[in-house]
Amino acid sequence: MLGSATITQTRGLNNQDYKTLALSALGGALEFYDFIIFVFFSITISHLFFPGTMPSWLSQVQTFGIFAAGYLIRPFGGIVMAHFGDLFGRKRMFTLSILLMALPTLFIGCLPTYATIGIFAPLLLLLMRLCQGLAVGGEVPGAWTFVAEHVPKNKIGLACGILTSGLSLGILLGSLVSTVINKNITPQQMIDWGWRIPFIIGGIFGLIAMYLRRWLKETPIFLAIQKRKQQELSKKLPVVTVLTQYLPQTILSMLLTWVLSAGIMVIMLMTPILLQKQFGFSALDALQGNILAIIGLIISCTFYGMMMDKFAMGKVLFIGCIIAAITIAIFYLSLNNPHLLLMTYLLAGLGVGIVGSFAYFMVKVFPTEIRYSGVSFSFNMAYAIAGGLTPLLISFFSDFLSQMAPAFYVVALFVLGALIGLFLLINNNSGRYVAKDIA
Repeated sequence: MLGSATITQTRGLNNQDYKTLALSALGGALEFYDFIIFVFFSITISHLFFPGTMPSWLSQVQTFGIFAAGYLIRPFGGIVMAHFGDLFGRKRMFTLSILLMALPTLFIGCLPTYATIGIFAPLLLLLMRLCQGLAVGGEVPGAWTFVAEHVPKNKIGLACGILTSGLSLGILLGSLVSTVINKNITPQQMIDWGWRIPFIIGGIFGLIAMYLRRWLKETPIFLAIQKRKQQELSKKLPVVTVLTQYLPQTILSMLLTWVLSAGIMVIMLMTPILLQKQFGFSALDALQGNILAIIGLIISCTFYGMMMDKFAMGKVLFIGCIIAAITIAIFYLSLNNPHLLLMTYLLAGLGVGIVGSFAYFMVKVFPTEIRYSGVSFSFNMAYAIAGGLTPLLISFFSDFLSQMAPAFYVVALFVLGALIGLFLLINNNSGRYVAKDIA
């Protein structure tokens, strides 16, 4: 036990907890908005940052390559920021991550295009995208760790669920901003200056969120651990301890992240495009369905987080992933009836919300000394691989095998999530998969 000031207490949320959750979720939403807004304006960016003589398909591929670079750099950023977060404190890295996201986003909105500076335009864009990837690699695991170590132990699931809902809100903001801008300016205005607006807005609000985070306090459980083990922590890299002593927990966390990436990337980010390309829906119908699905995701993430505080995590994972697989199957099977799109896409979003509980597992299985590094390495390494492979796999199988390929892929992964839940349920009594300082 670390004393009454730590998360080992069983109590309700107080004003400080609510402030921590609000500021963390707000910052996470804005940072995730900054990271994904790029994809909403990728077509315009491909025209502006590559030679006009380049085939449109090639410039689009290179633009998505720059977008993917943000995913590939995430493990490096996450490992470095988590290392210093485990050594010197969560708050410092938590604040630094949003600064590293806000400034590059603001700079993207101010970058000169290829017509002005030639090849340096895409190179600068790539550099800014890499900085964004470094930032988000530290933000998401840092946020989960930060709130989990602030709230009482009986509210960790709720806290992680709310924070994941905040990240989902960032996707919703990106979708809404894209819709508003596209509806209110002409295509020529979009090329001239309109595409800059969402990046400048994101950068400014990111800086505001960073300022607000100065009111956050370091987590009490980290301060207690730091006092007792400061010399020991400085001798060994936390990520080495993660890989040598917590490999089973790391593998399970990576597998759950793979499931999470499928739910978010395919159902939330890629499906609106697939609805238009593969199933003949209009852009407006696809966007409206997507907005409803994201709203369902936001609600469901918080709900499943609450369930983690009340029931065994293996049971919640098993039931939630089965429900997700069923709702996603229903959604794709109903696409031959356009009138059902809004209802079934909302249903799929509610099902995918089980991913809001995955963070609960990750923060519970690693002890305080290496928690930030454990969550960061597992999450970022798996997300980098999935983020690079999933779009390629979905595009290939959709074009050459079946338009239902996305459904097969995502449903199969949620079945994997259910099997992980069953495994944890069977091993529930061993206590092997819960760190003692947060149990």
